[in-house]
Amino acid sequence: MTLAATVLGAPDARALAAFYQRLLGWKVRDDEPDWVALRAPDDSAGLSFQTEADYARPKWPSAPGEQQMMMHLDIEVDDLDAAGAHAVAAGAVLADHQPQDDVRVYLDPAGHPFCLFVRED
Repeated sequence: MTLAATVLGAPDARALAAFYQRLLGWKVRDDEPDWVALRAPDDSAGLSFQTEADYARPKWPSAPGEQQMMMHLDIEVDDLDAAGAHAVAAGAVLADHQPQDDVRVYLDPAGHPFCLFVRED
């Protein structure tokens, strides 16, 4: 078995794919009205986006009775401040709740949290 992609639901697959294309610099592999797939530069598992008519934006941090986060992306970066500025310029929002000093949580335009971090060896 080979993991081909992680799929994120969204109110607009193309809009969310465009955000991640700006953020990561990946190329579009498939582009259909309600489905877009981005290809990782090394042809490893990519990201795909699917339009969901009843999409509910996740709540971060989680709260009882609210749509829970189902998953999040961890993105390793070389410079946390520079990567954060790039994420905001691409359309992300810095989350109000930051649970760790060495990780930054951002929300993509559909509300999915993702984390930027610098690997400490």
